[in-house]
Amino acid sequence: MKIISLVPSITETLFDFGLSTDEVIGRTKFCIHPADSVGNVAVIGGTKNLNIAKIKALKPDLIIANKEENEKLQVEELMKDFKVWVTDIETLEDNQEFISELGARLNKQALALDINQKINSVFIDVNFSQKRNVAYLIWKNPYMTVGSDTFINQVLEKFGFENLFKDQKRYPEVSVKELQAADVIFLSSEPFPFQQKHIDELQLQLPEKEIILVDGEAFSWFGSHLMKAGDFFKKLSQQF
Repeated sequence: MKIISLVPSITETLFDFGLSTDEVIGRTKFCIHPADSVGNVAVIGGTKNLNIAKIKALKPDLIIANKEENEKLQVEELMKDFKVWVTDIETLEDNQEFISELGARLNKQALALDINQKINSVFIDVNFSQKRNVAYLIWKNPYMTVGSDTFINQVLEKFGFENLFKDQKRYPEVSVKELQAADVIFLSSEPFPFQQKHIDELQLQLPEKEIILVDGEAFSWFGSHLMKAGDFFKKLSQQF
C-alpha cells in the first residue's frame, strides 16, 4: 500500500509501524521524524497548503489527513480522486482508537497493541508529586493557550495537572494578568518556538512565577510519539 501522510505525527507513526519509504511515498515539509527516513520521502507541501498536483502525480492508495491540521477544502478536493482517511483526535482514547485502526488497516494489530501499551506505560511510570495549576502557552503576540477540547489538555490532565484555562475551548488568547493565577507556566517549543529569552521576558512581568520550557511534541503529537516521550516527562517530573 502506498500512503501519503498530511500530518507530521502520522508520518512518524507510519514509520513506527515499520513501513518503508516505498510505502510512505509523500509527507509534508513539517514531517521531521524519523530523521533517517523522511529525507527519502517526497514533500507535498505544508499541512495547510498542500500541492494537490504533486499528490495526484504520486497516485497514492491512501491519504491520511487530520481534521484540525489540514484544510477542509483541500482534503475534499483529494477525496474526489483518492481514498482519504480523515482522523479526528482530541482525546487519548481517540489516539488509542486511531492506533488500533491503523494497525488493522496495515494488518499489524499486534504492533498496534504494543504501541498502545507503551503509551499507557508512560503515564504509569511517571509521577508528578505536586498536582499544580498550569498555564500552557503555545503562541506569543498574542499569548495563546489550550482549552479543554485539545489533545494537550488531555495529556496535562492525565499527569494530574489542572489546566488553568480548562473552561475555555480550543486555543484562546490570554493576557499576562490572567497568567497570574497559574502555579506554573509551560512555554511550548511549538508551534511558537519559545526559548530561554522568552522565559526571561515573561519573568520580568511575573517575577514570582515558575516558568518552564517544555517539549511541544511530547504534549501535542498524537499517534505513536508519546511512547517515546517517557524520558522527557521523567525529567520534567523531577522539577516538581
